[in-house]
Amino acid sequence: MVRIRMSRHGRTHRPFYRINAIEKRNPRDGRILENLGWYSPIEKDPAKQVMLHEDRIRHWLSQGAQPSDTCRDLFAKAGVMDAAEVKAAFEKRYGRRIEKMKVELEAKRVAEAEAAKAKAAEEAAAAKAKADEEAAKAKAEAEAEAAKAAEAAAESESADADKAE
Repeated sequence: MVRIRMSRHGRTHRPFYRINAIEKRNPRDGRILENLGWYSPIEKDPAKQVMLHEDRIRHWLSQGAQPSDTCRDLFAKAGVMDAAEVKAAFEKRYGRRIEKMKVELEAKRVAEAEAAKAKAAEEAAAAKAKADEEAAKAKAEAEAEAAKAAEAAAESESADADKAE
């Protein structure tokens, strides 16, 4: 089976790819059947990034050659393949995975929201317990002061009574 895929050339950190028709079993940089263009991702000018031999690409596609995902995207962007077909093929191939990832992401968001809500409730309960404790402490202090005041009043009354006698 023939695949249309890229072979990497260029030096380290400066990639340059040739787009080739190649037998599927051959290695990436192995023997090619035909060179169909090139792709230079480093190039700033979009017009100079890709050069395709469109008629030869269409020929190989009509012969049953299967483009790699990256080549399919490049062909759709260049107008060699129908972009709607490419998008439909992508959704067919990865649609379930994308839906699963969306469901997992939503479940994670819900779990995080519930955890935040639980943490807020826990903090509120802790704050209420602290406020109740402080109120009980203040009440105990007030009762202690009232008891001291009552004792002092009783002592002063007994002292006044002792003076009166």
